[in-house]
Amino acid sequence: MKDNSLSNILNQYDSKEQIDGQLYTLNLGPTHPATHGIFQNVLTMDGERILHAEQTVGYIHRAFEKISERRNFAQITTLTDRMNYCSAPINNLGWHMTVEKLIGVKVPKRVDYMRVILMELARIGDHLICNGVTGMDSGAITGLTYMFIERERIYDMYEQICGARMTTNMGRIGGFERDFTPKFHELLKDFLKTFPPRFQEFCNLLERNRIFMDRTIGTGAISAERALSYGFTGPNLRAAGVDYDVRVAQPYSSYEDFDFIIPVGTAGDTYDRFMVRQQEIWESIKIIKQAYENLPEGPFHADVPDFYLPEKADVYQKMEALIYHFKIVMGETDVPKGEVYHAVEGGNGELGFYLVSDGGRTPYRLHFRRPCFIYYQAYPEMITGSVISDAIVTMCSMNIIAGELDA
Repeated sequence: MKDNSLSNILNQYDSKEQIDGQLYTLNLGPTHPATHGIFQNVLTMDGERILHAEQTVGYIHRAFEKISERRNFAQITTLTDRMNYCSAPINNLGWHMTVEKLIGVKVPKRVDYMRVILMELARIGDHLICNGVTGMDSGAITGLTYMFIERERIYDMYEQICGARMTTNMGRIGGFERDFTPKFHELLKDFLKTFPPRFQEFCNLLERNRIFMDRTIGTGAISAERALSYGFTGPNLRAAGVDYDVRVAQPYSSYEDFDFIIPVGTAGDTYDRFMVRQQEIWESIKIIKQAYENLPEGPFHADVPDFYLPEKADVYQKMEALIYHFKIVMGETDVPKGEVYHAVEGGNGELGFYLVSDGGRTPYRLHFRRPCFIYYQAYPEMITGSVISDAIVTMCSMNIIAGELDA
C-alpha cells in the first residue's frame, strides 16, 4: 500500500520542484462556494499545487439511520429523499421496494413502469445538474442556466405526482397514492418531444469545446482497479471502464423489459465522467419512452391494507377504513422478522438499504449504502499533485452531494 501520509510526501518532495518555496494549509470548506455542500478538505499546498489532502465529513449531523429506528416504515420515506436531494424519487422508491421485499408484496406491473418513468426522470435531473455545474466550474455558466430550465420542467411533473418538487416523499409502500394525472401526461409528452433538441444544444456547447476538453481530459483520473478497490459504483465507476449497473446486474421494477445500453469510458477522468452522464441522459430518455408507450393498464398500488391509506371519503364513513387509517398513520402495524438488502441504481451509483426487522413496528437496524460516502474516500488520491482549479472540477464531476455523506 502506498504511503500517502503528509510526512512521507514532504520527505520525498524535492525542494527544486517547489513553486514558491513555502508550504501552506488551505481549508477548502466546510463552507465554500466550490464545495457544493457542507464538507471540508484540508489541503497542503505549494503555490497552486496540492501536495496532500485530507477530507472531513460530519458537518450536517442528521443521524437518519438512528432516527429511522424510532419511526414507522412509511414515515422513513421523508428521510430518504433528503440524502441525494438531486434525485429524491429514486431514494423514495428504493426504500419502498426494500419494505416490499421484507413483507413479501408483489406490486402490479403498472406500478413498476410508473416507477421506472419517475426514476429515469430523476436520473436525468441529477445528471443535468452535475454536468451543468461541471461546465460552470470550468468557466462556462451558460450551460447550467439551460439545464436548470429543464430540471424545473421535471419538477413540474413531480408536483403532479406528490405535490412537492425537491424533497418529494413520492409514492407509497405498495405503489402510489394516485395515478398519473391528465396534466402529468401532458407535461411528460411535451418533455419527451422538446427536451432532446434542447439537450442537444447543451451537448454542442461543451462536448467538443476545446477549452472544456483541455480543462477536463486527464483531470482527476482514477483507474478501474483503484475505483473497484474503493467500492465505486455508478457513473464514476463506469467512466473508468467497468460496465456495472444495478438495473442490469440485479434487475428490479421490471427493468429487464427495457432496451438500453450502459455507457462506459476508458480513462476515468473528469471528461469521461461528464460524457458517461451525458450518454446516460440519452439512454434514460429511451427508457422513459419505452415505459410510457407500453404502460400497462391496472391498479396503481398493490392490495396491502396494512400499509396503504384508504380513501379519505371511506375514512369519514366506514369504521374499518378509519381503523386502518389510524393504524397506518400511528405505525401500529407489525412486520415480519427478517433481514433484507435491496439496491437500486441511484444517480450516483448503487443506493442500497440494509434492513433488519425484529418483528416490531420500526426497524431494528437500518443502514443506507450511500454511493457518495464511499467514493469520496478516493478524492484526496485523485487530486494530489494537481492544482486547485483541477481539484474543483474533479469534485464536481464526481457529483459529491453532502446529503449522501452524512446520513
